Amino acid sequence: MKDCNQCGKCCIKYGNGDLAATQEEIDLWEIFNPDIFEYVKDGKIWFDPETREQLDRCPFLELVPKIKVEEKDKYTCSIYQDRPEDCRLYPSLIDEMVRDECEMIEIDDLENPNKAQKQLDKLMSSSRP
Repeated sequence: MKDCNQCGKCCIKYGNGDLAATQEEIDLWEIFNPDIFEYVKDGKIWFDPETREQLDRCPFLELVPKIKVEEKDKYTCSIYQDRPEDCRLYPSLIDEMVRDECEMIEIDDLENPNKAQKQLDKLMSSSRP
């Protein structure tokens, strides 16, 4: 399995209403991170603060400026330390990564998904409860 190359596929795919935040996260944002909380509506996340419409993607996903024009796009999360649990726990399954066309997956992972899953579990151990 490769290291994450910041392709942003996971954030882009799940940014259109497919993510959730816990009530505890929302409560903490309201108190300590009003800049994040303003994108919450009725307990759901990533709504335009002005129009109150669902956003197509996470407002905190930022495109990294390219050094060379031919470079692939890379993304960062401007709320990485305060991101929702859904984001912290992703990816959880090799099948999920394959479905989402995650660029971390290698041919060896596809040939031995059980071994790849163990490697993923180890890699994500610090993010999971």
